[in-house]
Amino acid sequence: MKKILLCTIAATAFFFPHISFGQAPTMGSTINYVLFTSAGAVGNTGISHITGNIGTQIGAITSFGNVDGVLHIANPATGIAVTDLATLYTQLSTTTTTATHAAVLGTGEILNPGVYQIAAAGSIAGTLTLDAGGDENALFIFKVGGAFTTGAGVEIILLNSTKACNVFWVAEGAIGLAAGTIMKGTLIANNAAASMAAGGRLEGRLFSTAGAIAIDGTTARLPLGCGLPTLSGPTAPTLASTECFALFTANGALTNTAVSMITGDVGTNVGATTGFVSGDVTGTIHTGPNTATAVCASDLTLVHTYLNTLTADIELLYPATLGNKLVLTPHTYLLDAATVISDTLFLNAQNNTNAVFVLSITGALSTSVGATVVLMNGAQAKNVFWVVNGNVSLNADSKFVGTIVSDNGTIDMAMGANLEGRALTTNGIFTTNNITAIVPTLCNTVGITSYGTTNEIIFYPNPFNTFFNINLNNVSTADIVLFSLYNVIGEVIINKSLTTQFNTIETHSLSPGIYFYKVFNQHEILQTGRLVAQ
Repeated sequence: MKKILLCTIAATAFFFPHISFGQAPTMGSTINYVLFTSAGAVGNTGISHITGNIGTQIGAITSFGNVDGVLHIANPATGIAVTDLATLYTQLSTTTTTATHAAVLGTGEILNPGVYQIAAAGSIAGTLTLDAGGDENALFIFKVGGAFTTGAGVEIILLNSTKACNVFWVAEGAIGLAAGTIMKGTLIANNAAASMAAGGRLEGRLFSTAGAIAIDGTTARLPLGCGLPTLSGPTAPTLASTECFALFTANGALTNTAVSMITGDVGTNVGATTGFVSGDVTGTIHTGPNTATAVCASDLTLVHTYLNTLTADIELLYPATLGNKLVLTPHTYLLDAATVISDTLFLNAQNNTNAVFVLSITGALSTSVGATVVLMNGAQAKNVFWVVNGNVSLNADSKFVGTIVSDNGTIDMAMGANLEGRALTTNGIFTTNNITAIVPTLCNTVGITSYGTTNEIIFYPNPFNTFFNINLNNVSTADIVLFSLYNVIGEVIINKSLTTQFNTIETHSLSPGIYFYKVFNQHEILQTGRLVAQ
């Protein structure tokens, strides 16, 4: 009898690997899911913003808007995830307990790394701080013997190198996260439902081994690190001569009304370029076709062909409602219809400054009045591309980022539109009205300062918040060196003498936006460019 029992235990250990504290569990394919259940529906109420895949093996996924991830329903991927989730649950639930805890966590409590056991149902109240003590690999595992809930407004605080990807919550019952909960870590409800109420924020994952998942106006994103692949997006196209142009049409008139401030070349290869004033354009105004525009037209065809043939890895299912505070990460996205950007669209590079975003649109692209595209966590305008098979309309006061490549479409930029990037069309009339456009990379014909480009004079950080630094490097201060900052209508905002090699400019009073600068001495202009206030 004893031998049979020992064999049974050995077999169980083989099929369900046991981990010791300090050994990270194996996530398998679940690492890419932010919401997943092995059996049950996944439903949403309100506007939720999800970064990561959503999946169920048995059930439906309903009422989600645009999701920065792939929806998987009863396919080979979910079949694998079911097995991987079972393994993950077993590893966590059988990990040796290092400390027992009363039913209620939080209320200002600070916990060190460990495996915590709550005998029955458990909950969190107030704030709970998890302190890794400087060890970025430190694990926090919470095993709850029954249902697990949070009070309204509960917040999990990560301290001293604690990572959300190293925090795990396993409940032998339902998981219910109350309104306004700020949660960190991977949560697993075993054979029960899981939910997150209105206004919740989750840096982690919400899983069930068998039960429905329901969220309401939730922001949920995968936690970075711990084996999650770093997103870099596709390879950027070779822009060649198109890099120098802020505004260009290969075939059609380019017409400006009122005062438009442009950094970069403007022109057309068929037709005339009119309405631009040399004093407002830092670059070349190509008033008609010439060798440069012919080369640009040819290069633009190649750029469009490359972008248009990229394979999308995520389809945004509701192009007409893009924006609305949606966060996107580095990918090639497909929007298979006319696309409208409203409110705010965030592009999050996840601290990878080389990450590339491509949004491929099979219809027209337009923005609502005041719509804004915002760069986050290292995202750079030079790495954002929009390939549009249709017309482009940037509405009044919209703030747009990236290189727009329209195929056989008109481009219209309305009064107050702001573009950090390029707007290019292979064939179409191009109109602008009192706009600002700035190419996001250094071009020899323009001579402006770009992000991440080493110049004789270095400005950083850029974009900036409350200050920026100016490093004159090899510029001599024996002569008087002056710095001037201008707003988009040419008004001087800051004048300052630079008397040392390293200078800090305080900018607390500046509003967010784009500014132009000039560094000069009594003999010459040393450098010009632009700075972005956030």
